[in-house]
Amino acid sequence: MSVTFPARTVRRAAAAAVTAALLVPLAACGNDDDSESKKDGGGKDVSLTVLAASSLTDVFATAEKAYEKEHPGTRITVSAAGSQELAAQVKQGAPADVLVTADTKTMDGLKGETGKPTVIAKNRLVIATREGNPNKVKGLEDLGDSKLKVVLADDAVPVGRYSKQVLDKAGVDVKPVSKEANVRSVLSKVELGEADAGIVYRTDAATAPGKVDAVDIPDGRNAVASYPAATLKGSGNGEAAAAFVKWLSTPEAQKILRDAGFQKP
Repeated sequence: MSVTFPARTVRRAAAAAVTAALLVPLAACGNDDDSESKKDGGGKDVSLTVLAASSLTDVFATAEKAYEKEHPGTRITVSAAGSQELAAQVKQGAPADVLVTADTKTMDGLKGETGKPTVIAKNRLVIATREGNPNKVKGLEDLGDSKLKVVLADDAVPVGRYSKQVLDKAGVDVKPVSKEANVRSVLSKVELGEADAGIVYRTDAATAPGKVDAVDIPDGRNAVASYPAATLKGSGNGEAAAAFVKWLSTPEAQKILRDAGFQKP
């Protein structure tokens, strides 16, 4: 049995079909525009590699989480080592986005590789001793005792240069049992009992409560370490890297640094 539709109904169906056909390409164009808009608007996930001085290991672990929470879609990977090692990596073209050293000298030596650096924090030295300070170390002069096993960082490392500076100023001659590649290695030697004492940053000693004691060095005899941060020109994420460096000077980031014992820039 055949069915005959009214002419008006047929015309309406035809018009609807034509309208639908016209809307399909428009909808497709709209989706493409939305996709491009999201891409251009920074919706794309970003992974940043931050080369950081060893003394920033713990505090940057906290900063990393805070930044990722505040900036969804951005993932931070911190690679910590002695500043001189980081500088060598940068010169060799290692893929990274941000550099933070424990001194301005190392950063200044990389002017052709970085953006303009910003000092984000400062630090001071202390004498780390084994828990309970069994050798009764009271100050720099005690480190000259030949019976005391003292470990220092190598002179090529910022903390090693700072240590030499304060010891020379105090007129103390130290014969270290070893010279380490970074400040965390110095701290580890004292923690493990392989050394009686060593010179580290105040913030490093604070990461080992119950394992080492810290003997203060008076400000007048101490050295001030500055921590500059800068983007790396070889970064493929320049805008995101600059945003992270800028964030390090914000109240939130500065509070994280202060809580860890770092001083204001």
